[in-house]
Amino acid sequence: MNIEPKLQAIEKEFLDIEERMGDPATASDPRALQDLGKKRAQLEPVVEKYRAYRAAVASIAEARDLLKGGDPEIAELAREELSELEPQIENFEKELTILLLPKDPNDEKSVIVEIRAGVGGDEAALFAADLYRMYTRFCERQRWKIEVIDSSLIGLGGYKEVIFRIDSHGAYSMMKYESGGHRVQRVPVTEASGRIHTSSATVAVMPEVEDIEIEIRPEDLKVDTYRSSGAGGQHVNMTDSAVRITHLPTGIVATCQDERSQIKNRARAMAYLKARLYALEQEKQNAEQASERRGMIGSGDRSERIRTYNFPQNRITDHRINLTLYKLDNYLDGDLFEMIDAMILAEQTQKLEHLEE
Repeated sequence: MNIEPKLQAIEKEFLDIEERMGDPATASDPRALQDLGKKRAQLEPVVEKYRAYRAAVASIAEARDLLKGGDPEIAELAREELSELEPQIENFEKELTILLLPKDPNDEKSVIVEIRAGVGGDEAALFAADLYRMYTRFCERQRWKIEVIDSSLIGLGGYKEVIFRIDSHGAYSMMKYESGGHRVQRVPVTEASGRIHTSSATVAVMPEVEDIEIEIRPEDLKVDTYRSSGAGGQHVNMTDSAVRITHLPTGIVATCQDERSQIKNRARAMAYLKARLYALEQEKQNAEQASERRGMIGSGDRSERIRTYNFPQNRITDHRINLTLYKLDNYLDGDLFEMIDAMILAEQTQKLEHLEE
């Protein structure tokens, strides 16, 4: 696969962008300058890698010329340089090919995550709480900010449902692999006989969307306010700060009562509603492109069972890539990095195979 023409075109585009950013007319237009700066940042890693690759190719050509010069000492130095440079070329080509793979347009976005207890009653709700804590610990390791949008607790400390926002540039690129069905195998705290039960929870990871990406007509919304019923002291029961927004055409309901301010609750509920509508539209598009999407790791089908958490064996298995790790305790404490790296590598491999078909 000859990637040279594509790399040359990208470098030309990069140079054109730099020239336009230096134009006084562009400097006076903050929006245009911002858009160009964003595009330049996207192209820069490819251009830097391509220039390093070209420099290595030039050095190899120069060393090969020195081999023909007849001076034994210089020839020996040239051979040493070639032994170092030639293996780098293959690595450069692999890295450049990966950099040229199609990018998910949502990768740079913040996300909204929805965890719901599935089969298993109270134990499923406790597992949903474990997943929420796991993602919270992961976000702490990443220094990502979390904001709860809505939650429904049970008495044992579990969640029937918890919806939260992860506010970080690029969160979707790492969290998107979590969408799907999660299964747990363990002895529940409510089980007196010590038998292992299997319960489940579902996770949906949705990219946060901007107003320009999805249009919601005011007449399609029914907005209700009511008094909050969760934790938060006396204030939550004294004012109508909780917000429920119903999207009439789809029946999707978004609620938020975590903040004391009705305005903040409404903003969070709207963010969740937009993400749900955007995800619904994506699901329709994916269904229309089923033959292309089938088997893709980042497809985000929440009905698909993606992972099993086996407590007696301290084992976690991802069924999409057949990867098993015997470090469930670390994983539940937020150390998701090895699994995420494996998912990214598997998706890149799939994309490379599609390119070569």
